[in-house]
Amino acid sequence: MRLTWAQPEDLVAHELVALAEQGADSAALDSVARRWEAAGGSVQPERSGASTQAADPQLRLIARQVLAQLAELDAIDPAEPDDWADIAAQIPAAPAGSGQPVAADLDRVTGAWWGRSVGCLLGKPVEKIPREGIEAIARATGNWPLRGYFTAEGLPEDVAARWPWNRRSAPTSLVENIDGMPEDDDLNFPLLALDLLETHGSHLTTTDVAQSWLANLPGGRVFTAERAAYRNLLDARAIPETGPCETATHLNPFREWIGALIRADVYGWAHPGDVYAAARLAWVDARLSHTRNGIYGAMWAAALCSASLVSTSVDEVLDAAESVLPPASRLLEAVQAGRVAGEDLREGRIDDEQALDALHAQYGHLHWVHTLNNAALIAMAVAASGTAPRSAPTPTAGTAPTPTGGELTVDDRPITDVNFTRGITLAVAAGWDTDSAGATVGSVLGALTGKSGLDPRWTDSLHGRLHTSLPGPQTHELDELASRTHALSDRMMTS
Repeated sequence: MRLTWAQPEDLVAHELVALAEQGADSAALDSVARRWEAAGGSVQPERSGASTQAADPQLRLIARQVLAQLAELDAIDPAEPDDWADIAAQIPAAPAGSGQPVAADLDRVTGAWWGRSVGCLLGKPVEKIPREGIEAIARATGNWPLRGYFTAEGLPEDVAARWPWNRRSAPTSLVENIDGMPEDDDLNFPLLALDLLETHGSHLTTTDVAQSWLANLPGGRVFTAERAAYRNLLDARAIPETGPCETATHLNPFREWIGALIRADVYGWAHPGDVYAAARLAWVDARLSHTRNGIYGAMWAAALCSASLVSTSVDEVLDAAESVLPPASRLLEAVQAGRVAGEDLREGRIDDEQALDALHAQYGHLHWVHTLNNAALIAMAVAASGTAPRSAPTPTAGTAPTPTGGELTVDDRPITDVNFTRGITLAVAAGWDTDSAGATVGSVLGALTGKSGLDPRWTDSLHGRLHTSLPGPQTHELDELASRTHALSDRMMTS
């Protein structure tokens, strides 16, 4: 049996890349890499998590020795701390959007759940397919530029053979077979976070998160850093209240990948407008499996979701989220690079191909589920999807706004121009973590527009249902989840 994201011989190449990205001594890394290659190992990271050929017992033993040697090269960088006290010391005492929590509008919370589902669903069948394959599939089926869910109908056999669908997702995520939001880890984790906050509130601990994983998640339904952390939990690795968690650091080359980012939305939705509180709880969760920019990715996503429930433009959301990031972190640099590209797209200074070329040139060396490249993409997609708010026109008596995925007036706020379709399709077209990037962008833009502002062509086929592999009900109503989240935000304001 070939086990993805866990076999020692497959972890070595990923660890070499992780340490290089974190600034480890290059001469020392080269020396270890030469030893590993001389033994017959590969320094090319596996894109899908496991090599095709089984390693012999001697090579696997050497891999364990090499991993132990590499662990000694992981240096601490004061500019990218892991501990909350050190992180908090580097970010503003009152981050943008922080302060007194704000009561969120239920329509916006509902829009966030639906938007996350839609964005995830769009990206599911093409997960693991690179950018050129996604374009080839969409062009061949008359869906380029992307404007709807993918379909296999009319797809030429040669294109299908060259770019096969995601095997697990295609049976439930193409136009012809969608019947509700299919099970996905990008939605399982928000369900877990909702349960955790309903149970523990602001007193949530990392140990609480670990116990929830063990009680609710089968090991086969967690991946990359989460699978490493799960293994480390079963190995009784320590989860101290402060300092690094061994569950995140031991044999885990995926510690800066996107897994923690996809777990963070509910922490933001539970704290509308209070990005600092949202980021702190995301940190509590993320440190179980991640370090440095893997943690910051979760904090940033939580802040995006917090701000998106109360802001009036994508720029307000992005400003607020950036304020919770360490100022010298690689994640802030990536987010700002993506945001600049998105603003250039929005103003017509570059086109989509040029924007994606630039991101791939800067971050294409990273694995397709790394935090840095996907965060840059998310920032670009969000920035490209809006404009500065403008004054709301006087409504005509007896009329109501038409849901377009674009314009919506909520309460007395100015109209916010948000192109939901623009954002999620751009996030998926890039060809990195398609379902996760689409989900986060959909969450943010769905919250800005509200459920009433989402186009039915995206939402109708969900039938309001979310399927899950977690224990308990196998199907949840999205509107009911939104109501629970809305009630939770009221509780968190008084806790």
